[in-house]
Amino acid sequence: MIRQLIHDPMLLGIKSKPAEKSDSAIAQDLLDTLRFHRETCVGMAANMIGFQKRIIAFSDEGKITLMYNPEIIGKAIAFETEESCLSLLGGPRKTTRYKSIKVKYLDESFRPRTKSFQGFTAQIIQHEIDHCDGILI
Repeated sequence: MIRQLIHDPMLLGIKSKPAEKSDSAIAQDLLDTLRFHRETCVGMAANMIGFQKRIIAFSDEGKITLMYNPEIIGKAIAFETEESCLSLLGGPRKTTRYKSIKVKYLDESFRPRTKSFQGFTAQIIQHEIDHCDGILI
């Protein structure tokens, strides 16, 4: 189901709780909502659609990837950039990101995974994990 986007910074600033297998309907709504906004959005966290759960979805070179309970366990090469957010009104905001990250997460079948990401995909993941942590750019 395509969900309405949350724009309230107070709600977006709440740290998300760990996701559980029973949250698969939330994950599906997140995927549906991201696909609906694919022309203007490359990633979403569950709190952007009203659920305080650690679930993110993002475009990885055109393929949509879902992560439950993502955690960055390694990062390298900081850089300054500007990002926009579909949930936040106004223009791009300055932030620090890392060119390379290593992420521990559970996949769509709730199997543990660890994977490294670089470039723009790494940047998207960092933005969405910030959402899970209640951090707004």
